Amino acid sequence: MKIRDIRLGMLSVPLKTPFKTAMRTVKEIEDVVVMVETDTGNIGYGSAPATAVITGDTHGSIIEAISKLMSPALLGRNIGDLNSLINIVQNSIVRNFSAKAAMEIAIYDLYGQLYDAPLYQLLGGGDNVITTDITISVDSIDKMVEDTLSAIDQGFETLKIKVGKDPDVDIERIKAIYTAVNGRALIRLDANQGWTPKQTVSIMRILENSGVQLELLEQPVRGDDTEGMKYVTERINTPVMADESSFGPKEAIDLIRMRAADIINIKLMKAGGISNAIKMADIAGLYGVNCMIGCMLESSIGVAAAAHLAVAKSSVITKVDLDAPALGKYDPVTSGVIFNNSEIRITDLPGLGISKVDNLTMLDI
Repeated sequence: MKIRDIRLGMLSVPLKTPFKTAMRTVKEIEDVVVMVETDTGNIGYGSAPATAVITGDTHGSIIEAISKLMSPALLGRNIGDLNSLINIVQNSIVRNFSAKAAMEIAIYDLYGQLYDAPLYQLLGGGDNVITTDITISVDSIDKMVEDTLSAIDQGFETLKIKVGKDPDVDIERIKAIYTAVNGRALIRLDANQGWTPKQTVSIMRILENSGVQLELLEQPVRGDDTEGMKYVTERINTPVMADESSFGPKEAIDLIRMRAADIINIKLMKAGGISNAIKMADIAGLYGVNCMIGCMLESSIGVAAAAHLAVAKSSVITKVDLDAPALGKYDPVTSGVIFNNSEIRITDLPGLGISKVDNLTMLDI
């Protein structure tokens, strides 16, 4: 099975409600989709969103990196030479993690197809059903409480609450949501780099002393402030999870050795694909540190790949935040991963099992 052609398209999916964090507001999912075609007629799919404020990737940079640097070096290569293909992708350009992730996902999809097995089985196997949380966007207190109760009614048992805009209002938001939930769901807090270290400690002590019990606090301070993460982790009881502070294996090692976080968040778009995400999970496992598998606001192509990884590395990846498909008005992707509110189920279709992507606009590159 050799790579014959690599094509790109754009995929857009409107959201049910605007996605709001301390950093941005988004109204639709917009992915660059990569299709790797082989001489056997098989097609591998990968995708990546633009997340300029997080990874620095834009649609333009993703398209340019894939079309001008990765594709020429990959054409004619054998899918069975997985390690060689991954090395080409990773060494094609500095950083550009989302572009690398999109290409890697397509290659791993084809690797599963080559051996006629779902990807998670080739990565180690496991239980093919996992459960995700759902994100509650930052908004007015009444709206966030309303969205929280709606999520519980849909069967979600874990909620990720976005805060980080105004410390005083954030405290009231969290208290109101905690009261409304009344023990019916676990609450994860994501401050999205919105607080300073001292603000974080002050806010969390107020919440902890008032009886609010949170499963974890995600990335309260700037991503490049590892010392600030350590400062917070040492001073609060709630477990702290690193997201933007942890892109790839090196950052994971630094955070763990510094004891700057209790949990590591793995995202394919930050790690640069599946290969580095595997390394991060293995590193965390060596140190006895648990991980969360997360995603950007992206289509179910990339999220499907993350789900396969979560299943294969479930001994380390104990928390799942793969709710992006549930946030869209519809899912245009027909694949071997079935997203049903909080439940994610992987079928036995080879690779990612993608057979169709509706509403895809092909790019002329």
